[in-house]
Amino acid sequence: MDKRVAVITGANRGIGYEIARRLGAEGMKVVAASRDPAKGEAAVGRLRTGGADATFFHLDVTKDEDVKGLAKYVEANFGAADVLVNNAGVLLDSKGSRLLDADQEIFRRTMEINFYGPLRMIQALAPGMRERNYGRIVNLSSGLGQLTDMGSGTPAYRVSKSALNVLTRNLAADLAGTNVLVNSLCPGWVRTDMGGPNATRSVEEGANTAVWLATLSDGGPTGGFFRDRLPISW
Repeated sequence: MDKRVAVITGANRGIGYEIARRLGAEGMKVVAASRDPAKGEAAVGRLRTGGADATFFHLDVTKDEDVKGLAKYVEANFGAADVLVNNAGVLLDSKGSRLLDADQEIFRRTMEINFYGPLRMIQALAPGMRERNYGRIVNLSSGLGQLTDMGSGTPAYRVSKSALNVLTRNLAADLAGTNVLVNSLCPGWVRTDMGGPNATRSVEEGANTAVWLATLSDGGPTGGFFRDRLPISW
């Protein structure tokens, strides 16, 4: 069997890079997508030095033409994608932001990347997975998007991750019985550029559940929300 092909957005740093590194170590072909060409090429160089079969693709998930171009690139070079990890995301809310005072433009920009970005990627790559009856779609969400534990602050980010969770559930239902498994995860508070240096978890810990979901055996869970490989409430 040819190697599985994994597409990872935001793979130039942090959790995305660690997911790419781990999936490369699992023997997958890695398409590391990044909005910053210089940082993306440098990340792929490090992945290759570590033994990964990795290629770089310049991608802005907010641009339809970029996403369509990636789908064409994957089809032309690899046939299809087996794994999609929607990792690219932003936290644009100002510190201490509250819903009543929130800038609507922050909501628009946040949703464009955190929700519409994954939606574009899924619509571009999931049909090929369905056709071949194999796929693993992993959406990087957050506990801040949990409705059962919803609180104040960071309203745009919270709404975007809640919406991403709805996308996960809806897509999993659409693809039931096709061996395309779709799941969300919360990586926890991780020491990345977004999480900051005081976060409680390492990048390796943050990436662990995503790698597990990307490598699920047939018959594995779908339509779930996980942290540390355990189900959590929506």
